[in-house]
Amino acid sequence: MAAARRGLGAPVVLVPTMGALHDGHRALLRRAHEISMPNGSVVVSVFVNPLQFGAGEDLDRYPRDLDDDLATCAEEQVTVVFAPSAAQMYPREQLITVDPGPMGQVLEGASRPGFFTGVLTVVLKLFQLVQPQVAVFGEKDAQQLALVRRMAGDLDLGVEIASVPTVRDPDGLAVSSRNSYLSAAERRTALALPRALRAGREAQEAGPEAVLKAAGAVLDEAATAVPPLVTDYLSLADPDTFTPVTAGTPATAGYAGEALLLAAVKVGATRLIDNTQLTLGGAGRPCC
Repeated sequence: MAAARRGLGAPVVLVPTMGALHDGHRALLRRAHEISMPNGSVVVSVFVNPLQFGAGEDLDRYPRDLDDDLATCAEEQVTVVFAPSAAQMYPREQLITVDPGPMGQVLEGASRPGFFTGVLTVVLKLFQLVQPQVAVFGEKDAQQLALVRRMAGDLDLGVEIASVPTVRDPDGLAVSSRNSYLSAAERRTALALPRALRAGREAQEAGPEAVLKAAGAVLDEAATAVPPLVTDYLSLADPDTFTPVTAGTPATAGYAGEALLLAAVKVGATRLIDNTQLTLGGAGRPCC
């Protein structure tokens, strides 16, 4: 990677992925290509990071197809694909890791202990190896995006973090590598996730309680479907700190009412996450 890096034109734009590239990744690659123009380079990392998988999670069955990933990268004008093995990334036990702090202990951090430690540690390693000027992440993983931005700033990494809106299939489900796990019936149930976010958005002018009630009603109904949807969490959070937004704080300081409605659900054996940005008391970004 170091040898390849020496020959790359600036700016170098990194897109970190775990492979199994889909249309959501293509959107990231196209944004990276735009940023790199006219003389820069796009580097894509393909690495299923074991450090961010907990016991009983889907590390072993996570979809992998490097040949297809390389073909996608070639179509999207990627300059370099960096696809190390786990032994190359972690040649010995990783004793030094990145502490995500309080923002990494809630929502995904609470549901998946150690997850953000693994994410931030591998992202920092990739930044050190690739030395990009810009890195591109998707907004579907909103908490991850916020933590990477915070790490880049707090640790003075000198990497600009760019983001790309969530890409959705025509039925509204956010594109994800894990969607391939869903049966047809499970996917029908899973569509309650984007519907719940949309219902929450439609209630944004009525305040936080109305948002959570509207979204929760959709998820509760889906809990009776066959197969059922199981809600892990539904939260309305400050987009910078991920602390809960309540009726007493409809206009979070510095964000003029901006909030994120986030949810994680499980259908069958598949866990899905999604979110939408909204403005309490006003119009927000369209979703789903």
